[in-house]
Amino acid sequence: MEVSVFGHERRIDGSVLEADSGTVRAQLREYEASERRSFDLGITYPDGFTGDVMRTMTAIPYGETRTYGDLAADLETAPIAVGQACGRNPVPVIVPCHRVVGVDSLVGYAGGLELKRRLLEHEGAALPDDPGTQS
Repeated sequence: MEVSVFGHERRIDGSVLEADSGTVRAQLREYEASERRSFDLGITYPDGFTGDVMRTMTAIPYGETRTYGDLAADLETAPIAVGQACGRNPVPVIVPCHRVVGVDSLVGYAGGLELKRRLLEHEGAALPDDPGTQS
């Protein structure tokens, strides 16, 4: 399903959520309005590494970030593997891949760095000191 988050279109794979599209959209609107900090949608995580990374991302608290290296250390893998798994996240924002950043930059985001920055600013997260990504 296509959803709008802060004016950016994102694709959400509703087949991995235990909620209908109306509930998904309502919770995203509540998130945008600062009425929700986490999602209560029931997620069917993929088997294997991508699912492991998604579970780890889900544990990152609202308003906080972790680096790709942090997640890699937790999962005993390489940061690039974590980044690749983040890119396969079928439910962005709901599973907060935007909260995973580089040591000194935002790095990539399938929705674009402008949206990643917007999501992190909305949550009040400290942003990496990267003059190339400052607004």
